[in-house]
Amino acid sequence: MAATPDNSKPLPPLHGGKLVLLTAAVAFSTFMEVLDMTIVNVAVPHIAGSLSVSPSEGTWTISSYAMASAIMQPLTGWVAKRFGEVRTFVASVLLFVAFSMLCGLATSMPMLVFARLMQGAGSGPMVALSMTLLLSSYPKERQGIALALWAMTVVIAPIFGPILGGWITDNLSWPWIFYINLPVGVLAAVVTWALLHKRETKTVRIPIDSVGLALLVVGIGALQFMLDNGNDHDWFASPMITTLGIVALVCLTFLVVWELHAKHPVVDLSLFRQRNFTVGVVALSLGMFAFFGINVVFPLWLQTTLGYTATWAGLATAPVGVLAFLVSPILGRNMHRLELRAVVTFAFITFAATSYWFSTFDSAASFSTLVVPRFVMGLAIPCFFIPLNQIYLAGLPASDIASASGLANFCRTMGSSMSTAITVTLWDHRGEFHHARLTEYVSPAQPAATHFVDQLSHWGLSHQQTMGLINQLVTREGLTLAVNDVFFGCAVLFLALIPILWFARPPFGSAGGAMGH
Repeated sequence: MAATPDNSKPLPPLHGGKLVLLTAAVAFSTFMEVLDMTIVNVAVPHIAGSLSVSPSEGTWTISSYAMASAIMQPLTGWVAKRFGEVRTFVASVLLFVAFSMLCGLATSMPMLVFARLMQGAGSGPMVALSMTLLLSSYPKERQGIALALWAMTVVIAPIFGPILGGWITDNLSWPWIFYINLPVGVLAAVVTWALLHKRETKTVRIPIDSVGLALLVVGIGALQFMLDNGNDHDWFASPMITTLGIVALVCLTFLVVWELHAKHPVVDLSLFRQRNFTVGVVALSLGMFAFFGINVVFPLWLQTTLGYTATWAGLATAPVGVLAFLVSPILGRNMHRLELRAVVTFAFITFAATSYWFSTFDSAASFSTLVVPRFVMGLAIPCFFIPLNQIYLAGLPASDIASASGLANFCRTMGSSMSTAITVTLWDHRGEFHHARLTEYVSPAQPAATHFVDQLSHWGLSHQQTMGLINQLVTREGLTLAVNDVFFGCAVLFLALIPILWFARPPFGSAGGAMGH
């Protein structure tokens, strides 16, 4: 076993301009990585058109990235221990940049999917290690601010992704959504290496758990493919989706059993023996499931049902970032004074209240009406992310922070991914249910329906045109009632998570337990 560097006295935390510069470099690299999970969403039709494939095939550009990133996140701890946290982070940023350029240069869908797959694999360790590097570089009394700044970038990036992606796609061309990563990534890598290369962590030669890695790759790959394509193939009515579900279940079940007994596990499941880690990660993953579901269905509803453009849907979504941006640093500075479980409880109550608020809207809701609850919801975001990051790190030694961050980010990513598939499917199915129920009221036995049909006839519409218009209206109202159901379900889930929080055991420290070097 070789260790590097030698056991010299640890260097003091960074201060002043160097700390500001490092924070900016790490924050921008994190922002860039998380942004790329959502920036492509609005560009899929343009990408599919230019590469001569269907829009459903175009969604592979999203799923390939998410899958590779999810697989690499729990590997972060092993890679960081093997090569050092600073080297791993800088290499991750540079790989991300290199494959971003290849994405922009892609001339076919297979080439783009391969580049996105590699871009996701390169980006996997970035988010977890960015938090680890910030915590180790900040003085202990200011680590709450470090967590706040980190959480702020992770939360705000997905909000601005669709807006930025839409604007770039409309005004430039889709390759530029990848090219913008180049200057940001190179600068972040250079600054981070310049400031931290003398602060490299010890490296340990640990053998790779090849069986665990194979089970992880196949299990997550099958699960991701199933989630992405399930709705298009009517879920388990399709033999392909059923097979993928069985493969995912078998591989992930065997993965858990194998990793619990492996000498050098690729995913350190022993972290779940820590009560605070388990409580924090469960609350983070399920909270993210509900939060991400709202953020996926809301802009879809605006565009497909209410006739909003991609840009206007993005503008209606964006106000959630305003209060999140303003409150994060204030919360970070005062973390040590607060009961963190109460702060997260407040976040879940606020999320539940605003979700319920959304569930009361009809299809005539104005832009300003929709923006207000999105703005209020922003208050809950930092109160949700920042304390939970601190809760799941509480009591862990510094050597486990990278592994814990990687595993927590993996669970968060999978929560988001599953949320996308489940909430969109639920919305579709509830839309069909409400459409069928509303159609029952369109009959000669209903005076209101008869009066409306007569009015349309007086306006000169043929019977076929009248029926077509009525079907459009029924579909719009059905999908609006369905989106109300999704929002109401998310509100219930937020409230159900509150009791789980109180199983966490204080004290939670300034950034977890033994964070010092």
